[in-house]
Amino acid sequence: MAERVVVVGGGLGGLAAAAVAAARGHKVTLLDKNPWLGGKAAVLHLDAPDGSGRFRFDMGPTILTVPRVLRRIFAEAGRDQAVDLPLIRLDPQWRCFFEDGTQIDLLENVDRMAAEMNRFAPGQGMGEGYRRLQAEAENLHRVSEGFFFWKSVEGMADTLNFKANLNPDTLRDVLSLKMGRTVAKVIRGHVPDARLAQMLDHYCQYVGSSPYLAPAVLTSIADMQATEGVWYPVGGTRAVAEALAKLAGDLGADLRPGVEVTGFDIQDGAVKGVVTASGEKIACDAVISNMDAIRTYRELVGGEPARKYDRKGFEPACSGVVLYLGLKKRYEHLAHHCFVFSRDAEEEFDAIYKRGEPAPDPTAYLAATSCSDDTTAPPGGEALYILVHTPHLRPHHDWSKMFPAYRQKILDKLKRTAGMEDIEERIVVESQLTPVDIHNRYKVLDGAIYGLASHGTFMGAFKPGNRSKVVKNLYLCGGAAHPGPGMPMVMMSGWIAADSLDQDRGGRGMGEFAREAGRRDAELAAAAE
Repeated sequence: MAERVVVVGGGLGGLAAAAVAAARGHKVTLLDKNPWLGGKAAVLHLDAPDGSGRFRFDMGPTILTVPRVLRRIFAEAGRDQAVDLPLIRLDPQWRCFFEDGTQIDLLENVDRMAAEMNRFAPGQGMGEGYRRLQAEAENLHRVSEGFFFWKSVEGMADTLNFKANLNPDTLRDVLSLKMGRTVAKVIRGHVPDARLAQMLDHYCQYVGSSPYLAPAVLTSIADMQATEGVWYPVGGTRAVAEALAKLAGDLGADLRPGVEVTGFDIQDGAVKGVVTASGEKIACDAVISNMDAIRTYRELVGGEPARKYDRKGFEPACSGVVLYLGLKKRYEHLAHHCFVFSRDAEEEFDAIYKRGEPAPDPTAYLAATSCSDDTTAPPGGEALYILVHTPHLRPHHDWSKMFPAYRQKILDKLKRTAGMEDIEERIVVESQLTPVDIHNRYKVLDGAIYGLASHGTFMGAFKPGNRSKVVKNLYLCGGAAHPGPGMPMVMMSGWIAADSLDQDRGGRGMGEFAREAGRRDAELAAAAE
């Protein structure tokens, strides 16, 4: 039956939840404190000072993988994502620059990539090791699909069908998760070359975590990217938010930016409505919160539920410094996505995740969007996006004082390692985000871009579940809820929250069109044989 649903927060997870809940026939109201919808998937426009045009930057996420999540969300409404939101497949997926002057492209095709690795590090068997790594990643991806994806999970018990525990296939899959091992250990067991391992480590940066602390199951990201590709939405990442908002609106959702939720009306352990900053009370049958999960419990629920999640000891993921640089002339040697790697991976991750300090020699991620979209900058120019991960906020961090020196450190890194010696001469306009800006702008925990860190070799993959176990009628989505951060997982979290609500309320459930749209290509191919 149709229920009154309030979605708190209009990031990608909240928009996905609103669209799916509305597609299932529920009456949806979405509220967001910001004047725009899309959360971190916002847009920044900077005018060229000479009047030659405008630079357009995606402010937040820029790498889209696992597009079948989007396909399923649109299919819930009988719509074709490829029509509503066209995507461009990128290959090479990344271009990598190393401190020793070497360079390699990450290619989608495993055999081509293996051959490229053998050329890059001859006589060491790196290509064969990469094939073995990808085979292991493929298995972990398959197991993740069965254990973790498309359902509300908060702990190991939620992943298993206990009636099947004695099934040899289930036991084999559990063992294949390699609990107790880290991503870094798995990677180096197959690809020990320090530079290539560093390249592969950075799949973990999609979830804002250290490969030296993250569980082995996250190696599955390598297969997700190799088999499902890296994509650029036509119009940029902002186009994803706009398409989801339009979809939800077309389905009847009431979308209300500029409305901040400051509390929940909870009666007898069940949420009955929300309270806004203006004092408005909106009654509802269920709430889906896209606000950071820990902050949802602390600031909107309170009481024992908040204390319970504080006791669980969840760690914020990393934060970051983002530079938005309008360049009068683009660099032709850059690919759409680039990584400019640190001199020492262990030193970098130890600084960020253990010592809680900015890395002395950071890795910089670059998005040079003019490679794929010449509308992002005036002719011949570049809207260059630069992200450097930093620790989440600590009490002694004063980014108003730290930023100028760290900005220079980043630019010096690009000059030294990425062949961008004259970058300062090419900058005509710029802006930035610091961890403080991120904290205040997006209501995340301690400025963490990616929600909660995926650290701990046994339980690091688990986040607060999408169906609250402590407050009735409360559902959670976003980077700090299951299955975690990164564009596809955040949108999947929104789908799971809406699907869980729909199941609990006796709704119509998922149709076959949506079911098929969300299946893996490998699964579809196997079914066709």
